[in-house]
Amino acid sequence: MTGIDGLELKQQFASDNYAGICPEALEATEAANRGHATAYGDDPWTARAADAFRNLFETDCEVYFVFNGTAANSLALASLCQSYHSVICSDQSHVETDECGAPEFFSNGSKLLVASSVDGKLTPAAIHELATKRSDIHYPKPRAVTVTQPTETGRVYTVEELGAISAICKRHGLSLHMDGARFANACASLGCSPADMTWRSGVDVLCFGGTKNGMAVGEAVLFFDRGLAADFDYRCKQAGQLASKMRFLSAPWVGMLESGAWLKNARHANECARMFADRVEKIQGVKLAQPVEANAVFIQADPKVLERLRGLGWNFYTFIGGAARFMFAWDSDPERLDAFCRDLKACAE
Repeated sequence: MTGIDGLELKQQFASDNYAGICPEALEATEAANRGHATAYGDDPWTARAADAFRNLFETDCEVYFVFNGTAANSLALASLCQSYHSVICSDQSHVETDECGAPEFFSNGSKLLVASSVDGKLTPAAIHELATKRSDIHYPKPRAVTVTQPTETGRVYTVEELGAISAICKRHGLSLHMDGARFANACASLGCSPADMTWRSGVDVLCFGGTKNGMAVGEAVLFFDRGLAADFDYRCKQAGQLASKMRFLSAPWVGMLESGAWLKNARHANECARMFADRVEKIQGVKLAQPVEANAVFIQADPKVLERLRGLGWNFYTFIGGAARFMFAWDSDPERLDAFCRDLKACAE
């Protein structure tokens, strides 16, 4: 495939952000581009997308649309906290490692209390320890917990694990937020309903990722506890997240949700990850760094092997724990995956 200026745009597996727009999202965007519509979210597309979320989650939740995941997470957490509060998170969570202090910035200073974790998962014990560490006025008061589903290392919280986390949150009066940048992949992995994984398990606020699931841009923030959404529209405006032509953020969700593409795309990405993992297990000198539960695969190999792969033109990251990370998307091509596996085997041998 050739793209801008005739450059060859070969498919890579470094990130699901590399992928383009899936047909369902693109068609809905093109449909929304016909004629005029009221600005700032007062349009039929935005109303239709919000209702599609309520139908999918089987509850009357508050729904907001923002441009990206950093804004979704940061504004959601800011809505749960005052500046003197704190948020309990994993040391591998995106809010801790990859959002440039945005959660602290938008909350006017709420501190992140970080729990050590092997696989990016928070546990009830870790939450309890941080929630009860200190209760004096000199320490930021714990107010919320955030979990990443799936984690940065591709591990998926089970419904039972989320229920246990919710129980400890309620015990300590903490709100529960879910960073769902790849929420669809977690649903595909567990085979459970979105409702079961969120509000039925005690989640108060979800940030549902669209960008990594086949959209060009856009995340949805869902408040299952509607009281927590007070003035959230003002937060979005102040943060530069209130799109004037909101229909172009919301219309792709109509295409994704009403067609079922959100889940189809995630299933395909997960299946490609599983295919790759199966192939890796047969290559001498290369091994899986951890179980594959969604669309991420981490492998361990001699640095020289990884250097040879890069020399052949393959892109990937090694910033999480030193293992090489490979992400699979809605459009991952099995033939391109075969080509990568052949190169990986050749480099390892």
